[in-house]
Amino acid sequence: MKHEVKITALLLAMFFVTQLIGLAVIGAYAPKTVSKTLENGTVVQEVQNVTIPYGMEPPQMEPRIGFVNIVVSLVIAIIIFFLLMKIQASTLIRAWFTFVSLVTIAIALNGLMMYVLPGKLSLELIALALAIPLTIYKIFKRNIIIHNLTELLIYPGLAVIFVPILNVWAIIVLLFIISIYDMYAVWKSKFMVGLAKYQIQNLKIFTGFFVPYLTKDQALKLKKTKGKTKNMKMKVSLAILGGGDVAFPLIFAGVLLRASGLIPALIIVLFSTLALMGLFIYSQKGKFYPAMPFLTVGCLIGWLVTLLL
Repeated sequence: MKHEVKITALLLAMFFVTQLIGLAVIGAYAPKTVSKTLENGTVVQEVQNVTIPYGMEPPQMEPRIGFVNIVVSLVIAIIIFFLLMKIQASTLIRAWFTFVSLVTIAIALNGLMMYVLPGKLSLELIALALAIPLTIYKIFKRNIIIHNLTELLIYPGLAVIFVPILNVWAIIVLLFIISIYDMYAVWKSKFMVGLAKYQIQNLKIFTGFFVPYLTKDQALKLKKTKGKTKNMKMKVSLAILGGGDVAFPLIFAGVLLRASGLIPALIIVLFSTLALMGLFIYSQKGKFYPAMPFLTVGCLIGWLVTLLL
C-alpha cells in the first residue's frame, strides 16, 4: 500500500463524499416534471428546466457535438496550461484557478441550498457571497482543511456543466480517451507528474485532494525531539488525488442519474470507489499511477451491473 491505512481511508472518504454531493447538486439542476392545471380543468405534466447560474448554462446540443466540444476544450486547456507553465506565468494560472474555484463552489452551494430554500431568488447571491471567502482562503491562505473542503464542492459544480450535454455512450468514449491520455501523461511523458509538482512547489495550490502527513517513523522521530525542532528538517509525505480522477467518474454517475435514476448512479459511485480503493491497496510507495484507467474499469463494471438489474 502506497500510503498508511488512515490516509488511504481519508482519500477514499473524500472521493466518495464528493460523488454523493455531486449527485445531489446534479439532481438539483436536473429538469423537473410538475403538474399544471389548465383552464378547462385538465391536468398536464410539464417539464421545467433549472438554469445553472452565473452564465454557466451549457447550450442545447446533441451529445455527439457535446462530446467533441469537451474533447477539444480539454486539449486546448492542456496546451494553454503547458505554455503558461513554460513561461512561468504563475499569476495568470492562479487567477485562472481562482475564477474556476469561485464559480464552481458557488454553483454547488446554490444547488445544495435549493433543497433547503426552494424558490428563493436570492440563493445565487447568497451562494456567491459564501464562495468568495472560501475561494480567497483556498487560493491565498492555503489552509489544508479549507483546500480539501472546497474540493468537495468544486467537482460537483464542474460536473453540473458537462452532464447535460452528454449521454451514456459519449461519456464512456470520453472515459476511454482520458484513460489513455492519463497513462501516457503519467508513465510516458511524465507531464502529469510534472504538473502536480509545479502546482505544489510553484503555485502553492493543487487541483485535487491533498494530504501531507508524517510516516510512523517520522512521527516517532519528531516525538523524540521533545519539541526541539528549530533546526530540524524533515521531508513530509504527500497523498494526492487529481481533480480529473474525481470529476470524470462523477460526470459518468451524473449522466446515469439523469438517464436512469438514483440507484444506477449510486452503483457507479460504489464501483468507482472500490476501483480507487484497489489502486490504493496495490500501489507501491514512491511510484506514480494513472488513476483514470482503474476508475474507468470500475465505472464500466458498475454500468454493466446496472444493466443486469
